[in-house]
Amino acid sequence: MRATLIVPTLNEAESIGHVLRSFRTAMAEANPVLFPRDPFDWEILVVDGASTDGTAAIAEAEGARVLVERRRGYGRAYLTGFEAATGEIIATADGDATYPVAAIAPLVRRLLDDRLDFISGDRLSALDDRAMTTEHRVGNWVLNTFLRIAYSYYLQNVTGQMIRDSQSGMWIFRRSILPILKLTQAGMPLSEEIKIEAILNGFRFAEVPIRYAERWGAPKLSSWRDGRQNLLFLFRKRLEIARRNAEHAFPIAPRAAAEAAHDPGRSV
Repeated sequence: MRATLIVPTLNEAESIGHVLRSFRTAMAEANPVLFPRDPFDWEILVVDGASTDGTAAIAEAEGARVLVERRRGYGRAYLTGFEAATGEIIATADGDATYPVAAIAPLVRRLLDDRLDFISGDRLSALDDRAMTTEHRVGNWVLNTFLRIAYSYYLQNVTGQMIRDSQSGMWIFRRSILPILKLTQAGMPLSEEIKIEAILNGFRFAEVPIRYAERWGAPKLSSWRDGRQNLLFLFRKRLEIARRNAEHAFPIAPRAAAEAAHDPGRSV
């Protein structure tokens, strides 16, 4: 089976080689154990924001296909990657070594075995104190609390539980669901938007605890600026969902959409 790992980068020369080597080693070890009947052929797609430190060259040397995306934005990098991906399964991770790329294969196995459509990594259930600054922790708490309060009526009615980590950037999902999702955000709010859209459109969603590590190199996020942007997005999205719900636009044929996203008869 073909799958794609998408990694957005911006001046990650210090860590990108380590991330890609770790991923390739883990996937080679996982194939005979987890996917003996249908080994995965992984495409590594690095979407680079015109780095000036040689990140793209390092990624290419590690066997990645590199797309240079000069339009700024975390979400923009992913939207570009989604369009270019060729795999039936898409996985995502950052280039700063914070996400456990070795855990991707077991998560793919769970996606297939449990007939899920979207898995999101939960960084917060077992968070190392060194992995996130206090400012970042507070920002995550504010956003997740707002989400639980403002979106409870919609998200909990669909899944029976709320999203614990709305800001996580590690996802494993079926590429076939992308045409159904309304993805509009070029910045950090894409992390929230893709999860909300997957749930409200009736796709089978699970949130799984992952190990989140201390990043390599200097942080590029601005907790207050990005936090305000994410909070404003959540407020506007909540109003949009209320309108779409009133127009009976959610869920969009949930069971039919989920069944169309994969072949239940496939054995991997």
